[in-house]
Amino acid sequence: MRLETAFKKVSKSLSPIKLPLKKQIGQSLLLILVLYGSLNAANAQSLESKIDSLLSNVFKDSTGPGGVFLVSKAGKQIYQKAYGKANIELGDDLSSESIFQLGSITKQFTAVAILILEQQGKLHVQDPVSRYIPDYPSGDKITLHHLLTHTSGIKDFTRMKSLGDISQKDLSPKEMVDFFKNEPADFRPGEKFEYNNSGYVVLGYIIELVSAVSYEEFIQKNIFEKVGMDHSCYASDRAIIKNRAYGYQKKESGYVNKTRISFSVPFSSGSLMSTAGDMLKWQNALSRNLLLNSKSLAKAFTTYKLNSGEVFTYGYGWHLRDINSVSLREHGGSIFGFKTMGVYIPSEDIYVIGMSNCDCNSPTKVAQDIALLALKEFKK
Repeated sequence: MRLETAFKKVSKSLSPIKLPLKKQIGQSLLLILVLYGSLNAANAQSLESKIDSLLSNVFKDSTGPGGVFLVSKAGKQIYQKAYGKANIELGDDLSSESIFQLGSITKQFTAVAILILEQQGKLHVQDPVSRYIPDYPSGDKITLHHLLTHTSGIKDFTRMKSLGDISQKDLSPKEMVDFFKNEPADFRPGEKFEYNNSGYVVLGYIIELVSAVSYEEFIQKNIFEKVGMDHSCYASDRAIIKNRAYGYQKKESGYVNKTRISFSVPFSSGSLMSTAGDMLKWQNALSRNLLLNSKSLAKAFTTYKLNSGEVFTYGYGWHLRDINSVSLREHGGSIFGFKTMGVYIPSEDIYVIGMSNCDCNSPTKVAQDIALLALKEFKK
């Protein structure tokens, strides 16, 4: 029920009452607020039960790994629940405080870090890669913009057969870039959109070269600390991380611990960790321009054109989609043992973040469904 309808009903019910005008107005407003609050509570309860129903169809095994989901409206949390185990061996439950590996959602942070450096006047997204890495093949033709938008044409290291040779080695950013930089290009810069992890590794290396600090330190000081993301960090299998969610994979024989990978390999394309609550802080920081001015941030949410003039639906670190005429900003992540998905509806300031600690439970579709369900409920 809309507020104006409630106002008409209350006004009608009070019209015969013989009270002083000020008292009639005061009582009318009070009843409207009570009625409106009751309606909002009913809507929230209805939305919660519907989200529960969606998630219970995905996370059916309460004794196995599961996930954490959070939904916010206008920057305020309206739903958060955890399903399944954070650690199967110990029987520890997942909770709202559980820390997950983000996978490719890391790319959002890398893209914003580049824009922070641009806003500081230390680089420009139209700069050629050769300005920072002089020996990069065709580096005078590949720009940071190409890397940010997955239109560079450089070889994606995740598709290289030799990846297994380095997957568990601790490499420097330069060594990681050297691993793929001499591979033949897949296409000319700007010719196609093709999702590419290598481009974001190069961006992470450039962040280090320009800032003179490690990627990890730059993200920690310029994003996590400024936003108050106290439970977010660069991933590590060795460090003691309180409330860590352990990653699992599902085989025919059952659950197994995730395959180990050195986090120096995905690096700035997929090596950050966070909680659902911290990810809401991240979204709110973007919405409120806490890290970037509106002009700089707009670059992340702009659709761009290929050399042919064709528009593609990726900005800087976000997919920009329309579903049922609703504009969404979204990105998922997938790394051994973990899958994540974040969806934002800017028109209604609705945010959904879903995190799973098993590759058997993808949050991608259900996070989109929850976002559209929330949109429908709030438009009633």
